[in-house]
Amino acid sequence: MVISGAFKFRGALNAVLSLDEEEAAKGVVTHSSGNHAAALSLAAQIRGIPAYVVVPKNAPKCKVENVKRYGGQVIFSESNMKSREETAIKVSLERGAVLIPSSNDARIISGQGTLALEFLEQVPELDTLIVPISGGGLTSGTVIGAKAKNPAIRVFAAEPKGADDAAQSKACGRLITLSQTNTIADGLRASLGDLTWPIVRDLVDAVITVEDKDIVEATRYCYQILKVAIEPSAAIGLAAVLSDNFKKNPILSCSRNIGIVLSGGNADLGVLFESWKN
Repeated sequence: MVISGAFKFRGALNAVLSLDEEEAAKGVVTHSSGNHAAALSLAAQIRGIPAYVVVPKNAPKCKVENVKRYGGQVIFSESNMKSREETAIKVSLERGAVLIPSSNDARIISGQGTLALEFLEQVPELDTLIVPISGGGLTSGTVIGAKAKNPAIRVFAAEPKGADDAAQSKACGRLITLSQTNTIADGLRASLGDLTWPIVRDLVDAVITVEDKDIVEATRYCYQILKVAIEPSAAIGLAAVLSDNFKKNPILSCSRNIGIVLSGGNADLGVLFESWKN
């Protein structure tokens, strides 16, 4: 059994298997705070090629350990996006490795879209899907796949208020990039890209923002009631459905068969349990 603990493996494996032999020989490189880093490392291990992973210094320890577990070579950067991107490009140029972004890549988007296809095969009567949004790869793949199968289905993205670039972008009709973010959902701090933004703009029905306290409560609910171990980033869809923004919004009130994507379980349990005390 292959387990990476998050949906990211879908896109990462699709991207790695899409490389020709000459490209693959020198390996792959990415920058990621965790789940894509581990997923790409595992995909590279399966194909038998190197994976160089640029990880910000503030990444959760459990996610860094996942990268190492799957054979990825960790290279630390500063926590800001500029440092992450520059370090990844430098590694790519020095080693000839193929740069595979975590979200803004057609191969990644296509791989993530398999989630929607499987969801609708299992529950064809769904009328609404709620998906976490960050860089937009999962959201883009999901909305394309879901609306290809059922054009009437509505797809909503869920986002932390402390990292609400997608909501701001949708509101003003142009891509907004935040200079900094503040949320417990460490997997949802990335920004939309030039490939994912137009898909989100044109196909996603709305973006629902959620406070961190509600994300923590939804995570706790999954552990205590549903007995599902997830990370806060994965709980945001449930938090959105339970929120007043969802319940009181007339656009959302007609949703009857709702699918919620729980996107990953790579939680730093120390940080998570500490947040439950507050």
